[in-house]
Amino acid sequence: MFDNKKLNILVSNTYEQPFDVLIANTDTLKLLRTIPSETVELIVSSPPYNLGKSYENRQSFKKYFVFQKQVIEECYRILKPEGNFCWQVGNYIEKGEVFPLDIYYYDIFKFDLGMKLRNRIIWYFGHGLHAKKRFSGRYETILWFSKTDDYIFNLDPVRVPSKYPGKRHFKGNKKGQLSCNPKGKNPSDIWEIIVTDFDTCTWDIPNVKSNHPEKTIHPCQYPIELVERLVLSLSNEYGVVLDPFMGVGSTLLAALLHNRKTIGIDKEKEYCDISMKRINDLENGRLRKRELGKPVHKPTENEKISHVPSEWKLQQQEKLL
Repeated sequence: MFDNKKLNILVSNTYEQPFDVLIANTDTLKLLRTIPSETVELIVSSPPYNLGKSYENRQSFKKYFVFQKQVIEECYRILKPEGNFCWQVGNYIEKGEVFPLDIYYYDIFKFDLGMKLRNRIIWYFGHGLHAKKRFSGRYETILWFSKTDDYIFNLDPVRVPSKYPGKRHFKGNKKGQLSCNPKGKNPSDIWEIIVTDFDTCTWDIPNVKSNHPEKTIHPCQYPIELVERLVLSLSNEYGVVLDPFMGVGSTLLAALLHNRKTIGIDKEKEYCDISMKRINDLENGRLRKRELGKPVHKPTENEKISHVPSEWKLQQQEKLL
């Protein structure tokens, strides 16, 4: 992290330099409008979902997207030509009806701003609320757009080990030669890390629930690990990473861990205070986080929790009588 030097942390509601971290406790549009054009390399955020939770006010669907469009337009202005834009969203549920937010956001990015969708990344997680009248939701999406065709993309830092590293070409001029890249394979656009060695095409990054080491008071917190992959692949060292709805600062931490400068904005003072504390914990080696690439625990057959409960077996037997 910046060669272990002390971070230059600014707390300001206007854009100032120099900084390693700039935190603004204000309305996001107010801060964004003070940032010079073409300043930021990567924008990553999970915007409020308009769910009426403690950190957001429920608005009409139309009014919600009017505001979101204003934010996205300002973000587009300050994004460098080679920059990338990642918007992590889920589904909005109204009276049992599902509204996939990525579909609504796509029109803003593509048709209003002319940006190009590079990937629609699926973030799969194994836990969440259990639905009773529909299938339980277990994924969210990350829309990755670029501003131009000449965009930053660093694949090597996020490659995963190949499933069959010893595989060889069986015909042609390369017959007998190893067919896999020794640095690993492209991790694909479905993210699930399982077992012990990234041995599938998906990365299972668990969501931040009560027993997660990164858990804070934020009701919709995403893990640092999720953003680390975006930071490593879609920005360069010492570039600026922005989160216009930073929450408790997971994007900022991911940026700092990999030698990027970062800007975070949130109108909730409590979240800004938590972000500052987490950054201080990172500086002092006290930050609790899930390690990048750590496998998700899967019970073995020897663990009691993985066995079918005896009560279930008894119920099944009673049904057969």
